[in-house]
Amino acid sequence: MGYQVHELVGAVHEAAWLPWAVQYFFLIAVSSTALLIALPGFALGREGALPASRLALMVAVTTGITAPIALLADLHQPFRFWEFFVYTHRTSWMAWGAWVVPSYVALTLGFAWAVHRPAFFQMGQDTWRFAWLFRLLSLGGSGNAFAPLIGIGAGIAALGILTYTGMEVMIVRARPLWNTPFLPLQFAATGAVGALGVMLVLERSLSRDGDLEAALNRRLAIALGLVSVLGGLWFALAISGLSPRHSEALASVAGFPTWQKIAAWGALSIVVPFVIALVLPRRSGWVTGLIAIHAAWMFRWTVFMGGQAVPKVGSGLYDALMPSGLSGLMGVIGTFGLWLFLLIAYTTFVPWTLAGRPDNARTAADPARSI
Repeated sequence: MGYQVHELVGAVHEAAWLPWAVQYFFLIAVSSTALLIALPGFALGREGALPASRLALMVAVTTGITAPIALLADLHQPFRFWEFFVYTHRTSWMAWGAWVVPSYVALTLGFAWAVHRPAFFQMGQDTWRFAWLFRLLSLGGSGNAFAPLIGIGAGIAALGILTYTGMEVMIVRARPLWNTPFLPLQFAATGAVGALGVMLVLERSLSRDGDLEAALNRRLAIALGLVSVLGGLWFALAISGLSPRHSEALASVAGFPTWQKIAAWGALSIVVPFVIALVLPRRSGWVTGLIAIHAAWMFRWTVFMGGQAVPKVGSGLYDALMPSGLSGLMGVIGTFGLWLFLLIAYTTFVPWTLAGRPDNARTAADPARSI
């Protein structure tokens, strides 16, 4: 009787998700959650929510424009996006996303235009040399009665974004770390953490309102608490054995020191800003905001790049280092650079501090031209 040797041969292939995808999922989650934060002030008419809504709308617009560009870069070939429209599939979450993303971006931009239209009209009545541009942007009117309706539509699209981005990753059964119902919820919760983090940094840079900073820090503490609760439930299901799916996911990474360090780092990224936000809600926006941004981005890097480092067949871990080329580190830096450019353009040319002020709706030079 002879011996038989069974050998498994693995094929070399590139990672399916590259850092461009991390950027897309991070930015689109920040944008959609920020849009939802902007609704109370601009769509529901809550005047006390306007300071936060102004920052949230700024974040939603700038990251909402940047995110699809990162997505197109991840597809490597822009015309691949067109394939989703020509050869659509009703059971594919990615195919649904091809319709949700453009709808969300268009509605968000339309909502921002409607909110700022009264201010555009006012600035178009002046004699300075760019007044013609604002007259053009206002389309000859100063009314914004349709802003709440567009805002509600954008909010529904934002919920669609949060649903499809979570589901298209969750349905991958081949990777236990992804195939969990907690993933879409964590995407949404960490998206809110990232959005509030960006808002805190912008608040410290642009407005320096202590009351607003404290309010944003309190919201951040709630979002971080939600992230920790979801993480705790996931871990409880995994170690209890009540859910084989979660137990398999934990077993695939539990024995590796790298993942133990990631877990510890992730816990600190939640606990530290949570404590600071509660104990020192004022004058801590830079610290809590930057850590919150880091935590939201790190979660997606861990999910996408770290998840792909766990082999489907075999032992050990694949390398999940950040490549230095355009598809890696330079792409990440370039995406953030594009967002920064859009932020500068927004704060320079958009009268965002006037958004939602009651006097803007009443001071048109010719009321007959208002809609």
